[in-house]
Amino acid sequence: MLLLFAALTALPIVLTVHLVELALVLPVLSLLLFAEAAIAALAARVIRVRTSVANLTLWDFAGAFTFMGCAAAILGEPDQAALFFEEEAALRPVTRP
Repeated sequence: MLLLFAALTALPIVLTVHLVELALVLPVLSLLLFAEAAIAALAARVIRVRTSVANLTLWDFAGAFTFMGCAAAILGEPDQAALFFEEEAALRPVTRP
């Protein structure tokens, strides 16, 4: 279970560093970790496993992903998040009615 947690934590970090500009890493990583937290919470709700061998549940993983997402959001600067959304808006084609 801990190996799965490590893989699900390391994979977004590696992909984000390689695919996104360095200034945008923390905002994008924050969004990815919040998405992972939501997926882990949904899985915990559906599976309803009480405990595992190490007394860890999927709820613990959802909380850890949320905590890491908050940390990434706090460490990132607001200018970086604004830059991310401006870049996304620039990639969309302008359609006029």
